[in-house]
Amino acid sequence: MSYKVETDRFLKDLEKVAEVRAEVSTSLGRMAQTIEQAESQGKQTSGGLGLEREIEDIKIASKNLSKGVFRLMVLGDMKRGKSTFLNALIGENLLPSDVNPCTALLTVLRYGLEKKVTVHFKDGKSPKQLDFKSFKQDYTIDPAEAKRLEQEKKQAFPDVDYAVVEYPLPLLEKGVEIVDSPGLNDTEARNELSLGYINNCHAILFVLRASQPCTLGERRYLENYIKGRGLSVFFLVNAWDQVRESLIDPDDTQELQEAEGRLRQVFKANLAEYCVVDGYDIYDERVFEVSAIKALRRRMKDASASLEGTGFTEFMGALNTFLTKERAISEIRQARTLARQTSHRVCEAIERRIPLLDQDVKELKERINSVEPEFNKLTKIGDEFKQEIKAIRDHKARGIADSFRTYVLNLGNTFETDFMRYQPDLRFGDFIDQGKRQRFEAGLKQAFEQYINDKFSAWTLTAEQEMNAAFTQLAKSAATYGASYTKVTDKITEKLTGKKISADNTTLPEDNSPAWANWAMGLVSLASGNIAGAALMGAGFDWKNILLNLIAVIGISVTVSTVFGIILGPITLALVGLGVGLFQADQARKELVKAAKKELVKYLPQVADQQWQPIHDAVKECFDVYEKEVSDRINDDIKSRQAELDNLLQQKESREINYKTELERLKKIESDVSSESQTIEGVYQNFLSAVG
Repeated sequence: MSYKVETDRFLKDLEKVAEVRAEVSTSLGRMAQTIEQAESQGKQTSGGLGLEREIEDIKIASKNLSKGVFRLMVLGDMKRGKSTFLNALIGENLLPSDVNPCTALLTVLRYGLEKKVTVHFKDGKSPKQLDFKSFKQDYTIDPAEAKRLEQEKKQAFPDVDYAVVEYPLPLLEKGVEIVDSPGLNDTEARNELSLGYINNCHAILFVLRASQPCTLGERRYLENYIKGRGLSVFFLVNAWDQVRESLIDPDDTQELQEAEGRLRQVFKANLAEYCVVDGYDIYDERVFEVSAIKALRRRMKDASASLEGTGFTEFMGALNTFLTKERAISEIRQARTLARQTSHRVCEAIERRIPLLDQDVKELKERINSVEPEFNKLTKIGDEFKQEIKAIRDHKARGIADSFRTYVLNLGNTFETDFMRYQPDLRFGDFIDQGKRQRFEAGLKQAFEQYINDKFSAWTLTAEQEMNAAFTQLAKSAATYGASYTKVTDKITEKLTGKKISADNTTLPEDNSPAWANWAMGLVSLASGNIAGAALMGAGFDWKNILLNLIAVIGISVTVSTVFGIILGPITLALVGLGVGLFQADQARKELVKAAKKELVKYLPQVADQQWQPIHDAVKECFDVYEKEVSDRINDDIKSRQAELDNLLQQKESREINYKTELERLKKIESDVSSESQTIEGVYQNFLSAVG
């Protein structure tokens, strides 16, 4: 299949997704408008129905869908061909492809009517617009200078936050946004910055190189920042065509097959664990052998040229399936759930209102007073759930902080074994030479920094798994409390109207569940964001970004520098005293590690104690934000139900309500809202059939 055919199909599928998003967004907008008008009209008739929260939620969801994009992040070490790959995807040599990672900016590629670049700065400095030629010229430096900056742990452009590249590319116009990240060999601070953006992307395109299969740096990054975090990753093994070029006889078919077979075994051994979803092996759907430079050369000559044999058609097909089916279905399903629950809430309120329209004020007051015990039960259910959240919060905050303390205190037990693999190829003779000692110490410090960061990353994954388990438990509890809450609201309706509510077997469980419970379970998300750091649509509550941002401030990098500064002196004295220059390299390394361990274990208790409270507070903050949102939503629901009755009573006390006219108005509201919900249901079902 040609690249043009594959691309055309992808663009058509993306266009279909955009159309579905627009249809659902429009229906949600009309639903919000109908309810908003109804609430306004209620002030002159039988009173509002207390649907302010529903109006707000639907408006947010409609806006999110209308502006929705699929955000892809491109990751990879230096010289892997990330920018070449993107240029091939674009069909133009647009992005700088020879930039050292130290100078590379985090670059967002999005649709624009005109080709332009906007560089965004830190500290409130106004953004700067420039053309592509200037962008390449101004943000590329000599490799030797870049190397020096990397060694000194300095950034070439410390005042720059990120750059936005706008381009009239059909792929971008159809709702795809691409984030080109700095190289993995950059500072740990930049790696962690990239991790922050990873949480805001739908998928990661991780670029490797066939001639350097799964380096230590790449394995470290995958282990530290990708493994076990539930991320969707596509691996692009670039420069696959160079496998043939590396052979003694490029025309030897058997030799080529054997070489490619060995490479595939290496990549599969290292990447297979990242290609398992819900127990299913999807390696063939996530790992692709590509030749970016070959694809770019063809596209530069002819934008519609066949890219058969470059790996691009296979990759585009898999990406198409993932974005336009898996991700899009999940996104539209959440909007459908919100529409159904809103329709149910409106119908529920109207069905309560209608039997009360012809009651006199005295009888209405008596009925309202009769349900006061039920409202107290609603408050109690909400309080019980909030108490459970707080109990889990306190347990997890202390448990996770304690686990960090234990983890840190035990580092000394395995330090000698663990640290050996981090030591660079240090020339111990340089240590004796005063003029070269600075280089020796810099290499040793970098090794120590990698060790500490790897250990910390391993622990954060454990903490993240604990948090996942906690919020999974809370989601189940939300379902249970929500079911109890619904029984009470049904009882309120029965006591007010005198009619028994029969079970509706045609509805989904979430239709009858209160809106706050659906949010707490993650069935409805109202989160949205951009590359500047907000959360994307995903779970109803984005605790990962909160935890990431808060743990980032606990000062691990400061700890690294402080610890190393403290232990370096004794290590120096130990090595000088041993006359390290007389030792064999292996013996010298062992002595160095022993000296480092001796000093490290002295300092570990201080590190454990200093970081306990920040970690405790970071975890606690995640649950506090969740609990506040749950609390606000429960309180809003109870108040809206009370306001629904109070509004009717106030109107009855102040004016005569025309029963027939009001009945028609309420029935029309119910019909209009239900109609929009059914429209969204139809769009959703048709979309499922189309992509199935």
